[in-house]
Amino acid sequence: MILGLSRTAAIVLALLLGALVPAADAWSGALRWLVMIMLFPVFLEFTWSRAALQRSHGWLLVANILTAFAGWALGRLIGGPEVGLAGFFAGLSPTATAAAVVMSFLGGEIGYVITAFMITNLGIAVLTPLLLPLVLPAGTAVSTAGVVGSVTLVVFVPLVLARIVRWLVPAAAGWPPRLRNPIFLLWAFVIFLVAAHASHFLRSLPALPLGPLAGILGTSAAVCAANFALGSAIGAPRFRREASQALGQKNTAFTIYLALAYASPLAALGPTFYVVWHNLWNSWQLRRRGIPPAGPGESR
Repeated sequence: MILGLSRTAAIVLALLLGALVPAADAWSGALRWLVMIMLFPVFLEFTWSRAALQRSHGWLLVANILTAFAGWALGRLIGGPEVGLAGFFAGLSPTATAAAVVMSFLGGEIGYVITAFMITNLGIAVLTPLLLPLVLPAGTAVSTAGVVGSVTLVVFVPLVLARIVRWLVPAAAGWPPRLRNPIFLLWAFVIFLVAAHASHFLRSLPALPLGPLAGILGTSAAVCAANFALGSAIGAPRFRREASQALGQKNTAFTIYLALAYASPLAALGPTFYVVWHNLWNSWQLRRRGIPPAGPGESR
């Protein structure tokens, strides 16, 4: 447990600690493996039903891609190419694993959000090799085979392993609820490493880029607000809350890894700041319904 700290406060604390301990950058090579570990229990718990599939799920995937490019354009307009990449990776993040948990507190249809998670996560994973070359600077060395290999390793390996484990041990489907607190701690550690990596990068610069940092903060906030609003419009009238949550609450661990692997630590701050914004919105939604914010292991 995080000893009473809210989810958002714990993430902010991880960011601050990472900024103060740039030497932890030496561990950033573990990020892809940590993301795989976090995805494994999600795939372990998931059981898909064709009846849960709606036409609006396809539009959510389209919106996921469009908001990535909108964030890229807005960021470039505000602060230049690096801020644009931060906006792109913030928008590209697919549905978070815990969006269904928050939806259960809001009294919505959990199956809709789980289906959105699968479609957006697998869809973005497949499309990433085609999308990255469109936004990275000309001349950037991007190996399509390398991106495909990275995406396959990070998303599809834990998916296949989870299916195998469930086949061998059917009771394994009940493990994820008991793993939520440890998984959140792991997620907080990922944020710590990302912040440490960014801090190490920024300290190596001759001057701190306060302008780009402010631009990234504002762009990620705008992308977050747009996602929740656009999702609500896509899901209306039946799945307004569900689609809003599915598009707004992001699995940023995946795009943080992509940003660090193929762009820069500054670009990774886009999805990193997004974590704070979507958790602030979740906390407000739960308080509006008279429900205390979920425990620290129930959202990322």
